[in-house]
Amino acid sequence: MAAYPNDPIVAIATAPGRGGIGVVRVSGRDLAGLVDALFARALPPRHASYLDFNDAAGKPIDSGIALFFKGPHSYTGEDVLELQGHGGPAVLRRLLDRCLEAGRGLGLRHAQPGEFTRRAFLNERLDLAQAEAVADLIDASSEAAARSAMASLSGVFSTRVDALADRIVHLRMLVEATLDFPEEEIDFLQKYQAREKLSAIRADLDDMMRQARQGMILREGLHVVLAGQPNVGKSSLLNALAGDDIAIVTPIAGTTRDKVAQQIHIQGVPLHIVDTAGLRDTDDAVESIGIARTWTEIEKANVIIHIQDARAPGDELDAAITRRLPSRTPVLNVLNKIDLLGPGRADDATARYDAPSAAVRGQGAGPGDASMSLGVSAKTGEGLDTLRRTLLDIAGWRPGGESPWLARERHLRALEETGDHLSLADGHAAQNDQALDLFAEELRLAHDSLCSITGQFTSDDLLGEIFSSFCIGK
Repeated sequence: MAAYPNDPIVAIATAPGRGGIGVVRVSGRDLAGLVDALFARALPPRHASYLDFNDAAGKPIDSGIALFFKGPHSYTGEDVLELQGHGGPAVLRRLLDRCLEAGRGLGLRHAQPGEFTRRAFLNERLDLAQAEAVADLIDASSEAAARSAMASLSGVFSTRVDALADRIVHLRMLVEATLDFPEEEIDFLQKYQAREKLSAIRADLDDMMRQARQGMILREGLHVVLAGQPNVGKSSLLNALAGDDIAIVTPIAGTTRDKVAQQIHIQGVPLHIVDTAGLRDTDDAVESIGIARTWTEIEKANVIIHIQDARAPGDELDAAITRRLPSRTPVLNVLNKIDLLGPGRADDATARYDAPSAAVRGQGAGPGDASMSLGVSAKTGEGLDTLRRTLLDIAGWRPGGESPWLARERHLRALEETGDHLSLADGHAAQNDQALDLFAEELRLAHDSLCSITGQFTSDDLLGEIFSSFCIGK
C-alpha cells in the first residue's frame, strides 16, 4: 500500500466503459477544503445535492448528484465524497482530473486497488472477512454465490467466528484463574467440565468447517478438464453441458487444436470446463502444440473427465492416456456415444454408480476401474444429469448444501489450525490437571488462529495481498 496511507484518495468507482451513471469517489480525513474548491459551498452530510460539476475555469464538465458523508459515518470511516454523473469514460476522466487538481494542496492522489475497503477495515467499519466479502460480491457468478457473499458482508460468518472465539476465551480464562491460584487445589477439569466444554467447542468448529468448505466450493468452483483421444466427443460434451455451441464439432479427428473454456453452473456451483485437443501421436506441428497444452491443463485440473468412445473403450491409446494421468487428481471415465449402442449394450456401458463418490474412492484402484465409468450421450443428453451430480459429489457439494457465507482458502486453513490446537488441548486435558499450562497455551493459539479470519491477528503482508486483488474504486 501507499507510504502515506492517510492521504486523501480518489478513484472512478464504477466499471470501465460506457454506462448510464458513473461515480467518482473520494475519501480522506477532512474533505471540507476539497468540497469548497469544487462547489464553493458546503454540502449537507447524507443529502443528495443536484448541481453542476465545473472545471477550474467554471465551465461545466457534467451535472449530477453530489453526496457527502462525514466520517466516521461513512463506508471508509473517513469523510467520503461521491460524485454521480453520466457514465461516459471521457466525462469521468475529466471529473477525476478536476478532483485531483482541486485537491492538490491536500495531497489528494489516485487510490490503489482495494484501498477504500482497506481503510474501512483499518477504521473498524468492517472486519477482514466482511471486507473480503465486498470483492466476493462483485465477483459472484451465480445467485447462490451472491446471496452467500451478501451474508458474509452483513456479518453472518464473522458472528459465528466471534461467538466461538468468546467460548474459547471463557474456557481459557477459567484455566488461567486456576493457574494463578494453585493453593485452591481444585480439580479444574472436573469442577468446570472443561473437557465437555472443549468437546462442544470442537463440535461447533467442525460444523463451521463443513459450511466453510461448502462456501469455498461455491466461491471457487471446480476446474474440470475434458481429456481423451480425438473424435470421442469432448467438444460435443462441452456443448451439451454448456447448452450452447461453444466448441466446433466435426467428424474430422484433430478439429480442436487449442483449449476451449466455458464456465457453467450446477446448483449455483461454478464449474470451469476446459475442452482440449485430442491426445495421440502426431507429426502435425500445430496439433502437437495443442496436445502439449492439453497436458498442461490436465496438471492444473481439480477433476479430469477421461472421455472414451463407448463402442471401444479402454483401447491401447486410452490405456496409455490413463497411465499418464496424475494420480493425485480425481478422474472420471465417461463413455460417450451410448446412443450408438444397442439397448443391452448401452445398459452395460452406463455406470454402476449407486454412490457417485466411488469416483474418488476408485482412484486408488486406477482411473480405468470399471466402478468409475459413467455412460452418456452428448447427442441425446442421456446420462448428463448423473454426470452433473457426480461432478458435484466429487467437489464435496451436498444436496441443499448452499453455505450461509462464502469462504476462502485462508479461512479454511485458519479453521483447520484452530482445530489442530483444540485437539492438542484435548490431549493435554487427558493428563488431568498435570498439564494445565499447556492446555491454556493451546487454547490461546486456537483463539489466535480463529481470530485471524476477522483480522484481529493479521500481518500487514497478508493485508496487502488480500486488498491488491480488489477493484480500483473499492
